[in-house]
Amino acid sequence: MTTRIIEGIEVETSSGNVFADLELPEAEKLKIKSGLVIEITRAIRRLGLTQEQAGRRMGITQPKVSALLRGQFANLSERKLMECLTRLGYDIEIKVKPTSAPVGHLTIAAG
Repeated sequence: MTTRIIEGIEVETSSGNVFADLELPEAEKLKIKSGLVIEITRAIRRLGLTQEQAGRRMGITQPKVSALLRGQFANLSERKLMECLTRLGYDIEIKVKPTSAPVGHLTIAAG
């Protein structure tokens, strides 16, 4: 994150990961999980499912669906979130490639 002054106001430019900007532990993991949750939310809306129907389809309880839709996903692994998406009719492709940086990073591209 970089800081600069624009018209007398201090402005910080995001690193591209709000969780890292907030200095939260496991920021990359949180970014990936939040991206998966966004897609799950879109799928539930697109399919017109109730929380109960979505839960049955994803293999989780309605209260967990409710929590998920409110952004409470800490108790669900990335793997479980990916399983939920596949049960909602999504294909998931994992792409691994070398990086020019000293350490690689995780990204999610939805489309």
